[in-house]
Formats: sequence, structure tokens, C-alpha cells
Amino acid sequence: MIMSGKLFLCATPIGNLEDITLRVLRTLKEVDLIAAEDTRNSIKLLNHYEIKTPMTSYHEHNAIEKGHYLVGLLAEGQNIALITDAGTPAISDPGEVLVRLCYEAGIEVTSLPGAAACITALTLSGLSARRFAFEAFLPTDKKEKQAVLEELVNETRTIIIYEAPHRLVRTLEELYKTLGNRRMTLCRELTKKFETAFQTTMEDLIKFYETEEPRGECVLVIQGRSREEMVRDAQEQWLAMPLAEHMKHYEDQGIARKEAMKLVAKDRGRTKREIYQELL
Repeated sequence: MIMSGKLFLCATPIGNLEDITLRVLRTLKEVDLIAAEDTRNSIKLLNHYEIKTPMTSYHEHNAIEKGHYLVGLLAEGQNIALITDAGTPAISDPGEVLVRLCYEAGIEVTSLPGAAACITALTLSGLSARRFAFEAFLPTDKKEKQAVLEELVNETRTIIIYEAPHRLVRTLEELYKTLGNRRMTLCRELTKKFETAFQTTMEDLIKFYETEEPRGECVLVIQGRSREEMVRDAQEQWLAMPLAEHMKHYEDQGIARKEAMKLVAKDRGRTKREIYQELL
């Protein structure tokens, strides 16, 4: 009986070639095959570290067909390393398809940690890193993009978005229009010679790019909405509603009048007694 091989998800540098682990280097040398997003790009890394392992291309346009082929090789006992152009495979990357196919086929998968642009930017941002929402690149389809943006309006976690320089200003304008003038940190050219990370606001950043040309791959780290702000906005919406209509909102749900008064008082930041007096 032939023992199945293993798929190794190998994190590679996002810029600085020194940002690679000893374990990844050893694995890239020992596996039977390296599946790379762009072999022309990855050969530079392999040559730098004198790695002679054969490579094959695996990208979004052949993810399913090539994925099944690679699973076949793994089933025959070959060990395969998956690498992306930069960073950790399967994060905003077709590698997730191959991982799923491997699990469906009973192939063992392991991940060798290392560089990831989203984590690097988050730690560099100076914003809250305890909870975050990673959006990668926003959808290109207008309706789908708008749906995602609307979902982010009430997101309380720090938001991380990738963007290319030629789309940066348009994306910032769309974010500003939907989310308002949030605090944010723009990170660009991470780990490279001209790395920059500066805290600003969306409004100020848009003004900055009126005279400057966006350059370099960017990561936008955006402050989430505060819970206090959400409570305040909700309260303002309730206060704009006539009191009788507010009561009806709860009573129509079968809630007893006394309990409805308690809920209305909470919504409007008042006491139950005040609501009772107004209703009288």
C-alpha cells in the first residue's frame, strides 16, 4: 500500500528575502515538487537560496484542474510544497481550493507559518489588534462591492483591505462615502526598502493623493466603528420616532405594555417613569 504524501503550505517573503523560516527553506529543498502561483516570480527566491526542486504552476485560472492533478500526485506518495507570490498560501489565494481538495481526498495538510501582509500591517498600524476583519481585495463587481461596504458600516473590529496603487484613490473615496471619515493607517511596500506606514484619516489621505501619485502595493488598516457610536445612532433613530409609534413597535410583537415601556425607555435613554408620564 502506497502511503499518501503531504501538502506543505509554505509562507514566503512579502518583500524582504530574509523573511523566510529555516523550516520553509528545508521543506522546499526536501519535497518532490513545488507548486507556485507564478514560477517566473518564485524562481528568483529559489535561485537566491540555491533550491533546485522542480516547480509547476498553480494559480486561480487552473486551480480546479491542476488541483486534482496535484492531489493525484500526493495520493501516489509525493510531497508537495505550495507557495504563493508573496506571503502565506490560501489567504486570499487559490491555495484554499487545493487545501479543500486535499481534505476531501484524505491527504494530510500542514502549514508552515511565516510572513503575511495583513498581519504585518495590523501590527504596524497602531490601531486595535485584538479583533480584526480581513477583507483582502474588495470585489470588482459593483453590486457585490457595495454589499460588502454596507456590511462594513457597523463593523466594530479593525478592518484590513488590500489595494493596488492604480485603484487606491477610487477605493478610498468609496470607503469614505460608505463608512465616513475613519481613522486609518496606510501601509505600503511592506518589508521593502521604501516601506511606509502612516496614521491618517480617509479624508486627509484622499486630499494627499490629489497631488501625489499612489505607488506600491497597499494595505489599508481602518478603525472599526465604536459601540458607543452605534448606540448613539440607534438612540437618535428611536428619538426621531413618535413615542406612541415606538410603543406600538413592541406591542405589535405581543410584548406586554409594562415590558414595552421598559424597552422604549432603554431605547430612548429615559426612565420608565418618564415614558409612563409622557404617555399619560
